[in-house]
Amino acid sequence: MQIQVNSHSTYAYTGGKDFNPALPTVVLIHGVLCDHSVWALQSRYLANHGWNVLAIDLPGHCRSEGAPPATVQEAALFIQALLDALSVKQAALVGHSFGSLIALQAAANMGPRICHLVMVGTAYPMKVSQALLDASLNEPDKALHMTNVFSRATLAPPSGAGAWVFGASLALGRRVLASNKTANVFHTGFNACNSYDQGLQAMAAVTCPVLMVLGESDQMTTPKNAQPLITQAKESGKHLQVEMIPNGHHQMSESPDQTLDAIVGFLR
Repeated sequence: MQIQVNSHSTYAYTGGKDFNPALPTVVLIHGVLCDHSVWALQSRYLANHGWNVLAIDLPGHCRSEGAPPATVQEAALFIQALLDALSVKQAALVGHSFGSLIALQAAANMGPRICHLVMVGTAYPMKVSQALLDASLNEPDKALHMTNVFSRATLAPPSGAGAWVFGASLALGRRVLASNKTANVFHTGFNACNSYDQGLQAMAAVTCPVLMVLGESDQMTTPKNAQPLITQAKESGKHLQVEMIPNGHHQMSESPDQTLDAIVGFLR
C-alpha cells in the first residue's frame, strides 16, 4: 500500500492483507541497494499469522518517493514518521544490515513505543572500505559484484538446484539503483552505514527485547563485528537473544527458514 509520510508517497508491502489497527504491527527495513522484496517469505508468513506487516521501500528507493536517507538518524526519523502516519501506537522493528542500524536508532528514539527489535546481519561500527565506497559512486556495477561476492556464502551457480541467489541479487541491485534517477542510493546507503557513530549509545537507550540473527559465514557483517553491540546490550541489562544461522549476509534468501523461525519465535 502507499502511505503519505513527510509529504511523500511511501510504499509498504503488507503481505497481501489489509492494514488492521487491532493487530500488532511489524516494520521490516531493508539494507543498502535492496527493497521490500527481500522480506518475501518473512512478510507473507507474518501477515498470515496475526501481524500487520509493513515491509517498506525506504525513501528514494523503487516505489517510495523522497530523497534517500543520508544518515542512519535521518532514516530512523522516517520510521517514526511512518508509524505516526498510520497512528501505530506500538510496533516491532526488524532490520537487515543498514536496516538493522536504522531499526536500532529508531528503537532508541521511540523507547517503549517499540516492543521488539530484531537486527539481522548486523555489525557496529558498520565500516565500508574506501575502495568499495569509491566503486559504489564511480563504478556501481563493479561494486555490486564485489558486494554480492562477499555477501554470499556460496554463489549458488545456475547449474545447481534451486534459485540462483547470486544472480537474483545482482538483478535486484541493478533495479533499485536504476529506480532513482537523481541520487545514487548505493553510495548514499554505504556512506550512511560507514559514518554512523551512535550505535552503542542507541543500544544503551533501547528499552525492548533484542534479537540478533547472525550468519555463520557472513563476510560483510561478520559475527565478530556484532560483538560491541552484544556487549553493550548485556552491560545495559537488555533481554538479548543471539541466533547463529548458516550461510552468509543475505540471511532472508540464503537461510530463509532459519531466519523466519528466529524472528517468529522471538516475536511470540
